[in-house]
Amino acid sequence: MSTSSQRARRPVRRGVFALLAGLSLLLHLWLADRIGGLLGEGAAAADSPPRMQAAFVRELQPAAPPAVAPAPAAPARRAAPAAPEATPVPASAPQPGPVDPVDPIADSAPAPASDAAVAESMPAPAQADDAAAAAVSETAASAPTGPLPGPPSFAWPASTRLSYTLTGYVRGEVLGTAQVEWLRDGDRYQVHLDVVVGPGFAPLMQRRMTSDGEITPQGLVPRRYDERTQVAFGRTRTASLHFDADGVTLANGQRHPGLPALQDTASQFVQLTYLFTTGAERLQPGGRIEMPLALPRRVDRWVYDVIGEEVLATPFGPVPAWHLRPQREGDASSLSIEAWFAPSLQYLPVRIVIRRGTDEFIDLMIERLPLQAADEPLGGSALR
Repeated sequence: MSTSSQRARRPVRRGVFALLAGLSLLLHLWLADRIGGLLGEGAAAADSPPRMQAAFVRELQPAAPPAVAPAPAAPARRAAPAAPEATPVPASAPQPGPVDPVDPIADSAPAPASDAAVAESMPAPAQADDAAAAAVSETAASAPTGPLPGPPSFAWPASTRLSYTLTGYVRGEVLGTAQVEWLRDGDRYQVHLDVVVGPGFAPLMQRRMTSDGEITPQGLVPRRYDERTQVAFGRTRTASLHFDADGVTLANGQRHPGLPALQDTASQFVQLTYLFTTGAERLQPGGRIEMPLALPRRVDRWVYDVIGEEVLATPFGPVPAWHLRPQREGDASSLSIEAWFAPSLQYLPVRIVIRRGTDEFIDLMIERLPLQAADEPLGGSALR
């Protein structure tokens, strides 16, 4: 082959390589956008609140879940006094004679008692006082002692970090990592869900979901929710929801009236932990748990089916966890978020699976024991 022919082919090869590289980049960008759609929606939003900070100093070791107070038992009833035994009548005593027929109409009203009989049946004042005192003493003796039963006290978990391995299938196999952080400072909280698809040094896509709000005796009350999605060589998309006493403003600017215990995509997992730990929601196979959820473009009422308790194989050993699955299989355009909550790890979510349709999914499986900060008091708002 002549030197001139080789020189002529070099630009052709370079053009083919450049074309293949461009197609590969476009494919990766399309795939990243597809994964971003699987994880949520995007729209313009303002700057999010500053992120809380915590020092995670210890591993959370598996332990028996806290006992939930049983339903208070009904107070025991005092047995009625036994009827006095009948005194035998001597044979020599006069026997009752025949009884005349009684007119039922005339007998429907009792005969008036004489004044002397009434006066004789009334106790003396001193006797009445003694009888009242005896009745009070009997009632006090039958009443239960000690504090009245009530719901168990609930200690919110200290600031916690959960790390996950990400696998899935979105037009092909995807790999990555994810992290959930629960952060609290007094009566304020944040929940962060960070997802990275691709290698950490050159991620194909990154998404952060943040819930910021307040801790109340009824659980979490979100005040703001933010999403931020970064795609390699693409634009950054953001979305924000604003909650207030009257409702929520969605990312598209629409107002929606509030619902009791309304949560967002990130806060729902910690709110479920609160409901399970306090016994407000009982986990049993075949049960149903309803939760109103605010998404970037709509407010929906999600119903979770309790599938049952399953044992998950984790890097640190088998972990029993309760499997919850939403009733959304019939809607291919809507996301379905399944979760597994481990009673031995403070009912924290040890696995999260996000599905769209029947083929695309992202599976987050816990990769190590959760890390926690030192115990943090709630100041003056202890929840009981």
